[in-house]
Amino acid sequence: MPRNVHHAAAAGLLGIMFFTAGGAALQESATVDEVAHVGAGLSYLQRLDLRLNGEHPPLGKALAALPLAIRGTHADYSSPAWQLSADFFPAYGAQWIFGDAVLGRWNDWKSTLRWARFPMLVLTLLLGWFTYLYGSRLGGPQGGLLCLTAYVTTPAFLTFGPLVITDLPVTLFSLIALWQLGEIWAVPSPKNALLFGVALGASLLSKFTGLLLIPVVIALFVQTRFWPTAAQPLEIDERRAWRRARRRCVLRGIVWAALFVYVLYFILSWNQPDDALNRIGGGHWASLIRRPLMPLWLYCRGLFLMLIMGSRSTYLLGNVYPHGVPYYFPFVFALKSTLGFLALLLLAASVGIIGRKLGADAIPDTGRPHWRVLMIGFFVFLTVCLMSRLNISVRHFMVPLALLTLMLAPLPRMISALPQRRMLLAITGALAVSCFVPILLAYPYFFPFINSLAFGYPAYYVLNDSNVTWNEGLPEVERFVRQQGLTEIELDWASLSDPALVVPEARMWDCQAPTDRDAGQWVAVTAVNILENHNCGYLQWYPHEQLAGGAFYMFKLPTPIPAPGTPGGPPVARERRVMWGMPMDLRAWTVNVERHPEQLPAEMHALMQKFQQQSRSK
Repeated sequence: MPRNVHHAAAAGLLGIMFFTAGGAALQESATVDEVAHVGAGLSYLQRLDLRLNGEHPPLGKALAALPLAIRGTHADYSSPAWQLSADFFPAYGAQWIFGDAVLGRWNDWKSTLRWARFPMLVLTLLLGWFTYLYGSRLGGPQGGLLCLTAYVTTPAFLTFGPLVITDLPVTLFSLIALWQLGEIWAVPSPKNALLFGVALGASLLSKFTGLLLIPVVIALFVQTRFWPTAAQPLEIDERRAWRRARRRCVLRGIVWAALFVYVLYFILSWNQPDDALNRIGGGHWASLIRRPLMPLWLYCRGLFLMLIMGSRSTYLLGNVYPHGVPYYFPFVFALKSTLGFLALLLLAASVGIIGRKLGADAIPDTGRPHWRVLMIGFFVFLTVCLMSRLNISVRHFMVPLALLTLMLAPLPRMISALPQRRMLLAITGALAVSCFVPILLAYPYFFPFINSLAFGYPAYYVLNDSNVTWNEGLPEVERFVRQQGLTEIELDWASLSDPALVVPEARMWDCQAPTDRDAGQWVAVTAVNILENHNCGYLQWYPHEQLAGGAFYMFKLPTPIPAPGTPGGPPVARERRVMWGMPMDLRAWTVNVERHPEQLPAEMHALMQKFQQQSRSK
C-alpha cells in the first residue's frame, strides 16, 4: 500500500482519539492536580514567577496556560493566596486556593478548563503520531498502525492525556529522547546531539522523573561495552574511536539539555523574589550572583521536595499499605488495559520466541540501535516503578506503557515469516479491532475503567486514587441534583477545591459521620472515599446509583440511620479515616479560606503549626 494510505489511516486513528479523549475531557470537572497546575502555569506566563507548584517542573503547565494567557484569563495577584506564596511552605498550601480561584471564582470554569486542556490534547495526539512513526521504522507501516491502534485504545492515555498534569508531557519527550539516543548510536552527528538535547531538556522540564533518562544512557554504554552491537568495529582502536564519538555526541546533547532547562527556568523565574538565597549576602554584587543561581536553586529544591514526598500509603484489593508494593503497577496495568492489548502483548512475545528459534529477523538493521535503547529504557523505568514507594495511579506507569506499545511493532513482520501467517494475521487484526469495543462502551467515563479480570468487583474496591476517579465527575452530580429537583446535596468529595463552583447545591459532608438530618436523603460520595479515603463501606447496604461510570455514587440513606458500629451503620469514631492520612480535614480548611480569603494568613499559620506538631510526634 502507498505511504499516503498508511498516513491517512494513522490520521483516522488519531481522529478517533481526538473525539474520544477530547470528548471525555469536555464533560469533566477539574481533577485534583489540575487545580494547582492551571493556576500555577498561568502565573508563570503572566508574572514570570515560579513560586507555585515548585514540586513539578514548569514546561507542561506553561504550555497548558498559553491559550489562557493569550485570551487574557484573569488572576488576582493582590489576593492573599498569591501574596503569601512568596515563602515556600505557604506556597505549597496556597497553590490550591489560587488555582481554584483561577478556575472558578475569577473565571468561568468550563471555558478556562477547556482551553487549558487543549494543548495537552495536542501533545496526546503528537505522542500517538510519534508512536506510529517509530513503530513504522521498527516494523513497517503495518507495525506502526498496530502500535497506534493499541495507543489510541489505551484507557490510561485516553484518561490522562488531555489533563493538565505532567505525566503525558514527560512520556512524549522521554520517548523522543530515547529514539534520538538511538539516532546518535547510529549516526553521532551534531544534529542528532541537538535533537537529543532538546528532547531530553523538554523531558527534564516536564517532570523530575525525566532524570531517569540519564541512567538509561549509562546503562546503554555499559551494555554495549559487554554486548557489542553488530555495527561496532572489531579492531580495538577503531572500536574505542567508535564509542568515543558516541560518548562525545551524547555529552554534547546533555549539555544542550542542561542549557535548555536553565534558560527556561531563568526566564520564568525572572520576577520571582530571590530571598531564598539571602545567605549569599545582600547588595548589588550579591544580587548579580543570586539571580543567575535561582534556576539551579529552584530545580534542586523541587527535586528535593519530590523525593521527600515520594512515599505514601496505598490501597489495593481492600487492603491499605503504608507505602508502595512491588506488584502494584503490574496489577494496575493488567486491570486498566483492554484485554485485546494484553492478548496482543502475549501474542507478540510468543511469536518472537518462535521466530527467534527459526532465525527470523524481527527488527531491520536500521532500527536495531533504537530497539536496544527502547528496551533499556523500558527496563530502567519499569525497575524504578516496581521499587517506588508512591503507588497511587497508572499515570505514573505511562512511560513503560508507551514503550510496551512500541514492542508490538515487529509483530506483523515476524508473523509473515511463520508458516501459519494468514491465521496469525487474522488473529492479530481481530485483537486490534477488539481493543475498540471496551473503549466505545466506556465512553466518556474512562477514569473508572477496569476490565473483566476484576471479576465484577467495583473499581473502588480493587484499585485506588485516580485509577478510580479524580474529582472529574462533579458535573454528573449536578445533573442528578437537577433531575431530582434537590435544593441541596450532602457531598463527600476528594479534592482540595470548592465543589460548589460546579455543584452550587453541595454541602460539605463526611460519609463517616451522618446525622439525623441526613436520614432519608440522597447523598453523593466519590468512589475513592467509600473504602480508601474514608471508612464508609456501610453505604453499600443502601439503595444507590452510580454516576460517571462509577466515579461518584448516590446513596439513599434510611430513616432512621443505624447507630455507629451496628450493622448498616457508620463506623465508630476511632475507626474513621482522614483523607490522605493528613492531620486534619484539608478539604474543610481549603473551602473555608477560599470563601473567606481574609482568614488565610491566620489559617495558614495554624496549618503550619499542625504539620509541625505531626512531624515532631513522628
